[in-house]
Amino acid sequence: MRGHLTSSRRGLRVAAVCAVALSALALPAVGQAARAKRHEVKRQVLSHPGYASTWAYLETATDAYASPSRRAHVLGYLGLTTQDGTSELLFEQQRVLIHGSWWVQVRLPLRPAGQIGWVPQRVLGAPQTVHTYLVVSTENTTLTLYRNGKVIFFTRVGTGAPSTPTPHGQFYIRDRLDGFSAGSIYGPLAFGTSALSNVETDWPGGGVIGIHGTNEPSLIPGHPSHGCIRVPNWEIVKLAPLLPIGTPLTIE
Repeated sequence: MRGHLTSSRRGLRVAAVCAVALSALALPAVGQAARAKRHEVKRQVLSHPGYASTWAYLETATDAYASPSRRAHVLGYLGLTTQDGTSELLFEQQRVLIHGSWWVQVRLPLRPAGQIGWVPQRVLGAPQTVHTYLVVSTENTTLTLYRNGKVIFFTRVGTGAPSTPTPHGQFYIRDRLDGFSAGSIYGPLAFGTSALSNVETDWPGGGVIGIHGTNEPSLIPGHPSHGCIRVPNWEIVKLAPLLPIGTPLTIE
């Protein structure tokens, strides 16, 4: 019996030591899982141009970063107002959750034209949704507006001259301006875009690639501008109620 008890106790001690060893081996795995979860990156696509896309007003001025980190290269500074004095807004492409913080990838109204960058989600207001998508072809001098994947508007336009071309890329409708005087070179109304030129354009203050009416409709279709997109007055009046701000824009 004594030998049996001794053997049993020895077996219990061995079992206990093994259990502790197994626990010690298991703990790092649990810790690694927890750390992996903390470092997990979640990604959400926010826009599908022509179907449902999102944009938001900028509520806090911020730097725009090349990647979703404050340690990343700064692409430029974003203030709260546009060159036109309207509230700044940004087109949202996707967002990621990194180390517990959401970052949003946005199209940037900065030079050079067509940049994509990242801003912290907390600097943006509530997301707004549009179902429209605008495409301008400089080669064919056409403007086509889609809603939910279907063409709802089409017209011929005038674009930049060879010496002052309209930039190509992915942009968005940034604001809308009206109240121009009769006979204005901008026609009855105009839309500002996030595309910026490296030269002076037809836009007030220069630099912004606008979509506007014209007092020279005989030059359309063609390439008469300093980069802006000219639309016959009677056509831009039809376009106005169909084109909300925040609409994604492709210039090709």
